[in-house]
Amino acid sequence: MLEIKRLSAWYGQHKALDDVTLNVGRGEVVSVLGANGAGKSTLLKSVAGLMPVSVDSRIELNGLRLNDLSDFERVEAGIALVPEGRGVFGELTVRENLYLGAYPARARASEHDNLKRVLELFPRLHERLRQAVKTMSGGEQQMVAIGRALMSHPDILLLDEPSLGLSPLMVSELFKALQRVRQAGVTILMVEQNARRSLKLSDRAYLVEQGRIAGSGVAVDLLHDPSVQKAYLGG
Repeated sequence: MLEIKRLSAWYGQHKALDDVTLNVGRGEVVSVLGANGAGKSTLLKSVAGLMPVSVDSRIELNGLRLNDLSDFERVEAGIALVPEGRGVFGELTVRENLYLGAYPARARASEHDNLKRVLELFPRLHERLRQAVKTMSGGEQQMVAIGRALMSHPDILLLDEPSLGLSPLMVSELFKALQRVRQAGVTILMVEQNARRSLKLSDRAYLVEQGRIAGSGVAVDLLHDPSVQKAYLGG
C-alpha cells in the first residue's frame, strides 16, 4: 500500500525528518506518535507533496512512485490529507464543502455513492447539509473535513491531529466516527496528540523522536508498554 523509505526533509537548515522508513498495509490504521516538533506533521505533508524531500527518499503508493508527482497528482493517485486546523470553507454549506472533495477525476464517477457513504459514516452531517460550516462546532467541522477527504475516494487517508482543540465530549464522538471509518475498510495514517485513543483505534504505531523513528509495534502492545506509557500516555 504505502511504502516510505529513507525519507528526509528540511525546513531551511533544520532537518525535520531523518531517514524515516515506515509502511501502511491496505485496510490498516497506523498512528505516528511523538512530542511537538518531532516531525510528525512534516511526515504527512511530505507524503501529500507539500514538502520537498531528499533525492534518495522514496514514497510509493500501490507501487507508484510519488516523489515526482505534484500535490494534486498525488490526490489523483489516491492520497487524501486532512490537515491540522481542518481547512474547511466556513462560508459554504456542509454539502458544498463535501462536493469540493469530489473534484478529482478518480472520484467523479462515484460522487453520489461516496456522498451516501460519508453521510452513513457521519450521520450528524446528514442533518446539517444546508448549514454553513462556520456555524458548526469544531468537532462537526472536523467531520466535514474528513468527509470531504473521503469524497475524493482515496486509497489512504492522512489525518493530522484530528482531535486538536476539541472538547472531551467531541473528541469521544470524533473517535467513534473514526472507528466507523475504520470498520468501513478505509486505510489511515494518523498523527494524533491523544496517544491513548490513537493506539486504541490503530493496528500499529510508530514512535518519532527528533525526526527519526525511535520505535514501532502493534498498537495494543505499545499501549501497555511501560516506557511508552511514561513517554506518551502520562503514566
